[in-house]
Amino acid sequence: MKKSIWKVIIVGICLGLLVTCSLRNDDEDSTDGSTLYERLGGEEAIAAVVKDMTARVAADDRINQFFAKTNIPKFERLLAEHLCLLTGGGCRYTGRDMFTLHQGMGITEDDFNALVENLVATLDSFQVPEAEKAELLQILGGLKTNIVQK
Repeated sequence: MKKSIWKVIIVGICLGLLVTCSLRNDDEDSTDGSTLYERLGGEEAIAAVVKDMTARVAADDRINQFFAKTNIPKFERLLAEHLCLLTGGGCRYTGRDMFTLHQGMGITEDDFNALVENLVATLDSFQVPEAEKAELLQILGGLKTNIVQK
């Protein structure tokens, strides 16, 4: 059950990205018409961000117990797939849906916030522009009610 949290979080992030991209109006689009996927740097950049965030979470005693039995290479592959798909990269996501993955995991608001902190640290380390970073964080905030357990 704990290994599923990674998948749930990944799906949640990706679903949030999809919602945000769908809600953007023409005034918010980049001047060259590029997708968020392209603005983030494409497949290699997304894979590097996923790998860095995974390492940060693994070192974070607040939440690493959720991932103790996770197949990390598979997790990283699925997260990268989902981010690619949801940001306009045209990839195919082969994982399960977010709701199913989060059921029964007992994720608290503190757990959620810890993951977001790790994501922000990763995005900052890769110097992701504020607009793209804000877009991702807005998505996560919107997904919180589906992730955090009462």
